[in-house]
Amino acid sequence: MRFGLFFAFQVLPRQGTLLHEPYRDMLECLPRGEELGYDSVFAASHHVQPDGWCPSPLIPMAAAAAVTERMRIGTGVLLVPLYAPFKLAEDVAVLDNLSGGRLILGVAPGYVSEEFLAHNVPRDKRAARMEEALDLMQMAWTQEEFSFHGRFYTVESPAALTPKPLQTPHPPIWYGVSGPNSLRRAAIRRAVLVGSPRHELWELKEHFRIYEEAAADIGFEVSERPIIREVFVAETTEKAEQLAAPGVEYLFRELYGARSAKGERALRTDTGELITDKRQVDFGVLRNRFIIGDPEYAVHQIERYRDELKATDIICWMHIPGVRGADAMRSVELFAREVMPAFAREPASAS
Repeated sequence: MRFGLFFAFQVLPRQGTLLHEPYRDMLECLPRGEELGYDSVFAASHHVQPDGWCPSPLIPMAAAAAVTERMRIGTGVLLVPLYAPFKLAEDVAVLDNLSGGRLILGVAPGYVSEEFLAHNVPRDKRAARMEEALDLMQMAWTQEEFSFHGRFYTVESPAALTPKPLQTPHPPIWYGVSGPNSLRRAAIRRAVLVGSPRHELWELKEHFRIYEEAAADIGFEVSERPIIREVFVAETTEKAEQLAAPGVEYLFRELYGARSAKGERALRTDTGELITDKRQVDFGVLRNRFIIGDPEYAVHQIERYRDELKATDIICWMHIPGVRGADAMRSVELFAREVMPAFAREPASAS
């Protein structure tokens, strides 16, 4: 099993943390994270969020590429309908070259109504716009010259993208989706499905079932099952919860819970109850989806994802809103020292 790191660059309201500090924390963390054996780093994205949530994930991933040598870098995820696709294809190609071919392009159609209003993009066409944009981008990456005429986007001939991505035919595409139709579209595109931190294990199992059934129908063999989790470890579970629980409760209440209450995307408790009022959200009713505790607890929780979901990657959201960089770094170190060895790769057998 591989382990990665995840950043959203948020701060808690009235905490006193300046908006530039989470970016500094990432740059200080990554060289040490690479030494410790973390395999990847991902940047989340949302737009017009009052807590500083990063709206431009390609930029911090360019910085991440500059301070690492081996870690895969990725967007987790980029909201494709809010971008001009030919320009996005250019930026992705440049970043793949800059990173030496280490880029993963995580994508999603988005769902937060204010984001679409801010970018003057129709929310009800978001899935169709994303699929068409990805068609255009893949064409731009793989053909010397091309033209494109779709419902939403047009590129007149002759058009050529330069440079092409370093990876052939292009960087891997990961879908961060959960709706049945979107899960099937991910399989049809032969993209990797990345499990969202919003969902409990029983929900993720259903998502991967739908996705892999669609993959089997077209003969696509799924080789990666990455998932993103809020992760925080300390010497005791009490200390871990004291540091991390306020931030994850804020996150799930003010974004996921509020959107569920508005009917934009459902959030359910660990027992399956639909959140219809963000005040229903607290750490306890969502506890089972977080890997927040002492190292023994973390090992036990990750074993669930390995055994029941056959997860190949756990992407760890340790820089949780409200957690200071030094505290997050202690969790990064402790996790590498006392949790990751329990999931070490088997050595290759001798010939």
